[in-house]
Amino acid sequence: MLIQRRMQAAGGWLPFDQFMALALYAPGLGYYARGSQQFGALPAGPGRATGSDFVTAPELSPFFGAALARQLAQAMEAAQADTVWEFGAGSGALAEQLLDALGPRVARYVIVDLSGALRARQALRLARFGQRVQWLDELPAQMHGVLLGNEVLDAMPVQLLHFDDQQWWERGVTDAGTAELPRFRWADRPTALRPPLPDSHFAPGTVTELHLQAQAFIRTLADRLQRGAAFFIDYGFPEAEYYHPQRRGGTLMCHRAHRADDNPLLDVGEKDITAHVDFSAIALVAQAAGLDVAGYTTQAHFLMNCGLLDLLRDASLRQRADAQKLLTEHEMGELFKCIALTRGLPGFQPLGFARGDRSHTL
Repeated sequence: MLIQRRMQAAGGWLPFDQFMALALYAPGLGYYARGSQQFGALPAGPGRATGSDFVTAPELSPFFGAALARQLAQAMEAAQADTVWEFGAGSGALAEQLLDALGPRVARYVIVDLSGALRARQALRLARFGQRVQWLDELPAQMHGVLLGNEVLDAMPVQLLHFDDQQWWERGVTDAGTAELPRFRWADRPTALRPPLPDSHFAPGTVTELHLQAQAFIRTLADRLQRGAAFFIDYGFPEAEYYHPQRRGGTLMCHRAHRADDNPLLDVGEKDITAHVDFSAIALVAQAAGLDVAGYTTQAHFLMNCGLLDLLRDASLRQRADAQKLLTEHEMGELFKCIALTRGLPGFQPLGFARGDRSHTL
């Protein structure tokens, strides 16, 4: 097994971020690199030979993309740009919705996705848009346009830390099984890594995450973006909530067949592994790299500011019910947030943050 070989080559222990990267993205083996269906409204069941593991906003309602398109159109006009960049485009549902809504405003829709299997699925779905849709394996040296990531930051590998009331340990993975039947186990090693708050803030036994790869990703975007705006929508919290003393178990979670569990060491490669986003860290890294934080709010406020309710005026009852899940607190409305980062757009005020901006909480 690939993870076992990497573990042996590393001396029998892998830090969790490396384990997570292999479990999700190892070519042909990782969760996002195989040909199964991850995104959709229903799991496999009676009458459905195949099913999905979780639903994202574009699969839930096409009005998500229609509302988001209004924000992108405003940003494209401010940046005098005709290119949209999407990171981690999943099934291609959001790209399709945005291309339909934005029409000829978009001369190029560029998708950056690590998964060859997902890229193939996206290509089939987006074939009718022809050469306007392009795929890249890596970012160019310079970018001008509007950048977008929906549920992409949460899927970036994280470091796991454990606090025993005396010191911090980095949590990694070892294997107590055989070549035929691996049995992955947690194993901690001393580390110089620390959360951004003092030790006295944390209760003994706390396990939490650091998002160093997501922060590096934002730095890279800041280095490449010459002029434009970036919008990231994901579930997460500002720092004070993320590292709340009562959140002793962290936010790491797995998803399979629309059920959640907290053990990423089981069924490796067969389920999603995610961690909530520390939006304060994203904002601080962005500012340090020269970007402006143009807004931060809940998904509900963002979509309503973008006119979602107006778009639903002539929708069917079923369409309204599906779209309502994008807004309600116990569904996606409160847990999911949107952050806007800009460069070279002085005075630009994104319409998605006109009411309910929470930038002061970051």
